[in-house]
Amino acid sequence: MQDIINGRCGWCGTDELYVRYHDEEWGRLVTDDRVLFEFLILEGAQAGLSWITVLRKREGYRKAFHNFDVKKVARMSDADVERLRTFDGIVKNRLKIKSAITNARLFIDVQKEFGSFYKYTLSFFPNNKPIVNRFKKLSEIPPCSAQSDAMSKDMKKRGFKFFGSTICYAYLQAAGFVNDHLAACVCRKAKAKNH
Repeated sequence: MQDIINGRCGWCGTDELYVRYHDEEWGRLVTDDRVLFEFLILEGAQAGLSWITVLRKREGYRKAFHNFDVKKVARMSDADVERLRTFDGIVKNRLKIKSAITNARLFIDVQKEFGSFYKYTLSFFPNNKPIVNRFKKLSEIPPCSAQSDAMSKDMKKRGFKFFGSTICYAYLQAAGFVNDHLAACVCRKAKAKNH
């Protein structure tokens, strides 16, 4: 895979949806718990699949999971799980659907304990600050980190499902707690101009 394609991190290629996600979302810090819950659901659904597969189903997930309203998702039942197993807009894996509901309930518990899921996520970072990496090649970007190891271990202890260290690291990248845009990426350069 090329490191840079059309001035961007090579992993997004030229797919319009992927390029827009790369330019407008990936690596930008998310402080809104609703969006963090959305990424939690989508990253969990991704386990074993490509991220573009899940991105293409994002609208389906919005419909299936009450526009990512965590309280509504937490109230979903086994009947909802069975209904969603026939819903074309999402990954129909029963365990992943059930985990979204379980994770919603646990997400609320974390919010009560820490004040927000955003604060909980930051608690795994040095000085509660996001990390900006300066990688030049895609091969330098790790599949996980000390922060994703610690966070996924803590979440596993709390009962979260489909959130191992690799998925956790992808979540941290997506939500901007880790900025892994390559040094030569237009997103990195645009940000540098704005500061």
